[in-house]
Amino acid sequence: MTSDTYFTARSGWIEVIAGVMFSGKSEELLRRVRRATIAKRRVQVFKSHLDERYAGVFKVSSHDGRTTEAVPVDTVAQIAERVRADTQVVAIDEAQFLDERIVSLATDLADRGLRVILAGTDTDFRGEPFGAMPQLMAIAEIVDKLHAICVRCGNPASRNQRLVGGKPALYSSPTIMVGGAETYEARCRACHELPGPHAGQGDLAL
Repeated sequence: MTSDTYFTARSGWIEVIAGVMFSGKSEELLRRVRRATIAKRRVQVFKSHLDERYAGVFKVSSHDGRTTEAVPVDTVAQIAERVRADTQVVAIDEAQFLDERIVSLATDLADRGLRVILAGTDTDFRGEPFGAMPQLMAIAEIVDKLHAICVRCGNPASRNQRLVGGKPALYSSPTIMVGGAETYEARCRACHELPGPHAGQGDLAL
């Protein structure tokens, strides 16, 4: 089954596009939105109000400059209120910034026959699960985890390296800090740096 497979007219399902920053998540979401539009599906696109990078708050944009119109939201309830009765596809970017109610909303929309596409960073700068992304990945019919390229060694990158003043951010830094290439780098497990005491450090002996 592929992400562009359409089930029967009455069926709905959930797709999750996960991965680190710079891995092409928003680009892939936009590709699926474009294909749904070409297929004459009625599409609505939402994004977290926290993300105002690149094209601004009223658009979803990818790092390669592609954009589409989007409705900015602060809460899951705002998405629920704004989904139109005739909508067939709901796409949500930066899903990691939304609260855990996104899981029940996505489930409800799929149960009502909608195709639900969610894109988000599945781990924070510490390399730990981010927001409701793990639950969304667990309940989705289709999950694609994308990788970037590690800026240090060129291997597949699975970590978001946060930089503060050009240096790795401390483990104790706030979980959410929106930024682009000046604040984050994509790195692999081996090249990821996280100074300071870590939660659960020393619990396992390998």
